[in-house]
Amino acid sequence: MLAYARDRRRFLLFGRPRRVDAETHRHRAEVLLESLLTLGPTFIKLGQLLSTRPDVLPPAYIDVLAALQDEVPPAEWTAARRVIEDELGPLDDRFEEFETEAISGASLGQVYRARIETGTDGPQSAPESHTGREVAVKVRRPDIEDLVAADLRVVRWSLPILLYFVDDSRAFSLENLADEFAKTIREEMDYEREATMLREIRANFADDDRFVIPDVIESHSGPRVLTMEYLEGTKINDVEELDRKGVDRTQVAENLQRSYLQMIIDDGIFHADPHPGNLAVTDDGRIVFYDFGMSGRVDDFVQGKIVDFYIAVANRDIDAILDALTEIGTLSPEADRTVMADVMELAIQDARGQDIEQYRVNQIIGQIEDSIYEFPFRLPKNLALVLRVATVVEGVCVTLDPEFDFIETATDYLTEQGYREESVRQYLRESGEQLRRTGESLTRLAPKAERTLDRLDRDDLYVRIGVEDSENVFNTLAKRLVYGMLLTMSLFSMGVLYALGAPEASVIAAVFSVAVTIQLYRSFRKPRSTRVRPQFTRQNLRQRRGDE
Repeated sequence: MLAYARDRRRFLLFGRPRRVDAETHRHRAEVLLESLLTLGPTFIKLGQLLSTRPDVLPPAYIDVLAALQDEVPPAEWTAARRVIEDELGPLDDRFEEFETEAISGASLGQVYRARIETGTDGPQSAPESHTGREVAVKVRRPDIEDLVAADLRVVRWSLPILLYFVDDSRAFSLENLADEFAKTIREEMDYEREATMLREIRANFADDDRFVIPDVIESHSGPRVLTMEYLEGTKINDVEELDRKGVDRTQVAENLQRSYLQMIIDDGIFHADPHPGNLAVTDDGRIVFYDFGMSGRVDDFVQGKIVDFYIAVANRDIDAILDALTEIGTLSPEADRTVMADVMELAIQDARGQDIEQYRVNQIIGQIEDSIYEFPFRLPKNLALVLRVATVVEGVCVTLDPEFDFIETATDYLTEQGYREESVRQYLRESGEQLRRTGESLTRLAPKAERTLDRLDRDDLYVRIGVEDSENVFNTLAKRLVYGMLLTMSLFSMGVLYALGAPEASVIAAVFSVAVTIQLYRSFRKPRSTRVRPQFTRQNLRQRRGDE
């Protein structure tokens, strides 16, 4: 925390803003990564969340923390067995077979492979046989509740200290991040909630054979143990194996994006942790979803604004894009719309898989540095998980197909579902209502104009003018005038004192003159911008490939 604050301001509490190069940021991020790994499960989760928050950390931090996978050594089997038996009863009575070696170790839980008697619960995933039914058993880590509670207290106590060293926009994001993190990690430990979300999402895709979602075995599940049917598949980012099996990777990428568009825009409930470890592909190209511990809901207002955003992107309507981002609370109303419009044009060009000239990127970066002191993007609580999904899904799709066109797929989906047609009808309704109000205003305009002209004719018209000074121009001008008068007075006093033979007093006056000169100089300096580089996933992928 101190290193990060030191990188932003030369002397922590005072001094001019400081710029450091990407290598310094990367070194700081690597130290942070090691600290998070050492601190354990809660902080590993915090690091994963930070890796999706470009509104909080610089790009170098995001790149380093993105490598933080939810993979930690599993707890000892004896402790895990105790949790299972506390929830379900004797292990040998509940399961035909149980592999004691965890197939997956996560920060908050671990997964084991087991077998139960066929027909115990739920629909059949395989023909009935003497071998029973394959299941995956997710077990919460022993004594994780007390550890998480203690770690959350540390995060909450540390936050006010960190907020003291950051600007208002990042303070807004950090406070939201802390609230979101505490809520998310508690929800992820509640396996009954996860089972509920899993069943609901599974029902939403019940008639779609492009996706496979495991069924919950209710008879073998509880608050700390979740048993699901076991589904096999190839890890979604194992492109060589997918090619060997003849899977159409472009189609898989399109299906993946469409599934999340449906979950977020139509269903209002979504799987919020789509990293490659939680996604697989069957031999016939169907997508398998695992681990619904991190999942969320979207309210109607956010759904509507996301639709507006996607439609504006599909139409390449930059003003509508900025309006949607402002209304949803992601873009500050004070942002320079001209600069943001250029940034959005580049983002759309990149999302379409088009090459972006480097000089154009450098030009936009220069505009940002010249025009924006506080980066205007921020992240409200209700959008944090949605942004995480969008970021991670984009990375997976680009891995499957480097030339994948996100905008074309989203446009086709919106058209098929009738959203674009509905937006046109809504525009026509709003235009008609605006014309009606305009007509009513015109009928009231003539009498008001006549009354105003009568008052003007009688010399009875007064005009009040209010001057807005959002940039504190008058305040700055007043400071400069005061500094100028003080400097003049101190220089005059220094000369008089020296002439009267009081060199010690003249030295004091000289020191005062220097101090006033420095303050006067600082009042004429423009605030230095925060160095922010637009991040383009596709460009970053190409750069990494070039480095390799």
